[in-house]
Order: sequence, then C-alpha cells, then structure tokens
Amino acid sequence: MEILGEIAALVEQGKKDAQSNYPRHMKGQPGVHEKVEEALAQGVEPMRILNEGLTPGMRALGKKFADGQIFVPEVLMASKAMNAGVEILRPLLRQGEVRSRGTVVLGTVAGDIHDIGKNLVKLLIEGNGWNVEDLGVNVVLQRFVESVRKTNPVAIGLSALLTTTMESMRDVVGALREAGVETPVVIGGAPVTEGYAREIGAIYGRDPQAALDILDQISASKN
Repeated sequence: MEILGEIAALVEQGKKDAQSNYPRHMKGQPGVHEKVEEALAQGVEPMRILNEGLTPGMRALGKKFADGQIFVPEVLMASKAMNAGVEILRPLLRQGEVRSRGTVVLGTVAGDIHDIGKNLVKLLIEGNGWNVEDLGVNVVLQRFVESVRKTNPVAIGLSALLTTTMESMRDVVGALREAGVETPVVIGGAPVTEGYAREIGAIYGRDPQAALDILDQISASKN
C-alpha cells in the first residue's frame, strides 16, 4: 500500500510532522504524524501501520547507521518521527490488536556512565516491537539479576565504552549463570570484540542493527 511506503520513508528521513523544520527541504510538508492519521482514516489497521510502515522505516535507518552512511543525530530525529506515529497508535495497540514481542533488559555495566550506544539500541528495538527494561548506567550486577527475575526477558543487553569497565560484563554473565539464569546475553560497545563475547559466554552485537538482528534470531528460535 502506497501510504505505508510513504510512512516508512518519512520515518527514515526523520520527518516528525508538518510543523517540524527537519529535514529542511521538507519544511511545511506532512510528516509521520499526519500520514499515520491519514492511513487510519483510510481504514488501514494499526498493526499494518506499525509493521509495514513505521518498523520498516526504522529498520532501513538502522542499516544505514550500521554501514556508516548516517550518524547519531539522524538516528535521534528518526526516533522522534517514529514515536510520533507510535503515540497515535498506542491507544489502539493497547486494545490488544498488537502485542509486544517480549522484554529486553538493557544496562551499561558498573563503573561506566556512557549511554549513547545503549540508548540507540533501545530506540531501534523499541521501534521494532520490543519492550525495554532500561536499567540505566553504572548498573551493579545484582540489579541485572533482580531485573531478569522480575521481567523474564527474552535477552539481556550489556553496554560498556571503556576497557576498564568491560570486564564487568564477565562478572554479570557469571552472576546470571550462578543464579541459574540461562537467558541470552548480548554485549556491545567500543572495546568489545566477538572473541571477548565468546570468551565470557555472551553474544557480540557490533551495532544497534546487529542487536536487533540477534533478537530476531532468538525470537525465531523460540517459535
């Protein structure tokens, strides 16, 4: 359907609504807000708007980010555009037409207060139907264990930007396994490597798009 493609393109371009001045060449033109309302008026089901309009736009943007074609500011603008559509759909989705794909626990490990990478992962996976339990930064290992017991997530995501804090990931994985938690752990951040992930029994997520792909694989394996 043409309007769903238009919504996807507007998300990818970060065009929130007609009042938004971003991107400059689209000033005054309809954005995600208007097009989602138009799609609903045409009788398009909220689930289709989410799955065939909003989500593909955010996924396409995630791939561009992973390939280095765009940078953090573009991702943030796209997330605002995505949220503009989600806010319109939210009351309808709560009626039971669409269910969350599951919960993912995210946190930056103890000693590290950097959260840009974690927040980008959060934006992308939320835009693709996942519920996120965001523990924030400088998260001690016991909080991860407690959160997992409380939320029963599909996966746990750990972030670190420093080599000095990266080793906390090993401690978290160890604490989870000692507690009998076998939930997959996905790790990422500037100093993290695939080899290190294998060494500590985790899965390496090179970037936000890779994290999303990993979640898709985990979800598919359970179905």
